[in-house]
Amino acid sequence: MMLLEYFARLALLLPLLGGLIWGSLKLTRYLQTRMVGQMGAAGRHLELVETSLIAPGMRLAVVRFHDREILLGASRQGLVRLGEAPARAAESAQ
Repeated sequence: MMLLEYFARLALLLPLLGGLIWGSLKLTRYLQTRMVGQMGAAGRHLELVETSLIAPGMRLAVVRFHDREILLGASRQGLVRLGEAPARAAESAQ
C-alpha cells in the first residue's frame, strides 16, 4: 500500500516539476531577449550590433563603441579584437 502511494505522488509531482523547469526556462529566455533590446538605450556607449556562430564555443561579434565598430572573436578562452572601423549610419531596413 505504501509503495502505491509513493508511485501516485511521484506520478503527480514529476510532471509538475518538469512544467516548472520548462516555464522558468521560457521566462528566462523571454527576459533575456527583452534585456538585449534595452542595451542600446540612451546613455549607453556600448551596443551589440551583430553576432555570428562560427563553431561550438567560437563566435564573432560586432560591437559599436564611441562611434567605432569593433569586430571581436569570442571563445571559451576569452575575447580578441580582430578589427575596427568607423561606425556606419544606422540602417532602417534590414
